[in-house]
Amino acid sequence: MDSALKPFRIMAYVVGVMLLVLTTCIVLRYGFDIEGPSKIVSPIHGFLYMVYLVAAVNLGMKARWSWGYILGVMLAGTVPFLSFVFERKVTDRVHRELAAQAAA
Repeated sequence: MDSALKPFRIMAYVVGVMLLVLTTCIVLRYGFDIEGPSKIVSPIHGFLYMVYLVAAVNLGMKARWSWGYILGVMLAGTVPFLSFVFERKVTDRVHRELAAQAAA
């Protein structure tokens, strides 16, 4: 489970930052009629989000979480700043689970 946590954490931060960049590009596109940046950032964010989904499912399967929780973690990458919050919650949860396994 610990081996799946690091890729998830990295992707949560990368997707969170890219989502903020994409949000800025969307404001530029629809607020100021500047389309260039969003045409570049949108597909990059889409690809990175797919990698994030794989990392989240991988971690969730190794941690044996419910599908509802895994889905919530996956959806956290679609709301600005929420991936940062969920990354912290997921990391704390995994560390608690690992400590409980070590104590048992």
